[in-house]
Amino acid sequence: MASLDWALVDSVFLDMDGTLLDLHFDNYFWQHHVPQRYSELRGIALDDAKAELFPRFRHKEGTMDWYCIDYWTRELGLDIAALKQEVDHLIAVHPYVIKFLDAVRAAGKRIVLVTNAHGKSLALKMDRTQLGGHFDALICAHDFGLPKEQRGFWQRLQTVERFDATRTLLVDDSLSVLRSAREYGIRYLLAVLQPDSKGPLREVLEFEAIGQFDEIIPTP
Repeated sequence: MASLDWALVDSVFLDMDGTLLDLHFDNYFWQHHVPQRYSELRGIALDDAKAELFPRFRHKEGTMDWYCIDYWTRELGLDIAALKQEVDHLIAVHPYVIKFLDAVRAAGKRIVLVTNAHGKSLALKMDRTQLGGHFDALICAHDFGLPKEQRGFWQRLQTVERFDATRTLLVDDSLSVLRSAREYGIRYLLAVLQPDSKGPLREVLEFEAIGQFDEIIPTP
């Protein structure tokens, strides 16, 4: 269990996919649903579709293109936003998230959603989960043109969301994002041990980590 002194935290930055929301939706979408629709579009076997798509996906990981719905719509000839709606029943909030958000707000902390997700994906997920009202701000990396994996993202974030890095907590399931935040100077960093509820618990040695948000709920 992670240790955290809430008296030393003013700002709370929270990732969306894999942190607040179950990554099962995204994994299923890209690993199964998109290949299925691509195989139908191209008239090829599902295995052949996966063999073509997965290397293309890996090549773009950690870049803005990887997170961009419009990019993949152009590249694949598929309406990615519409395909997400076909399986949006899989979008789910991780346990204790709402209780955590309410407690953090009650403790007087500023709560900011900071995501690499494309604006269309962000809108879909906020509509489906109704989480938007729990945040003081919603920050989309596409508005900065840089993903969170790059240190420059945090510099640009500082121009619109003034924060003291030494009094800021970031919770994120991406270790590369946590590394870039650490390099920038964000002091309190927490990883997520099980981004996908259908996947295994990860072993995270580089950062403190949580299994679920009930482990760090601030108490009055």
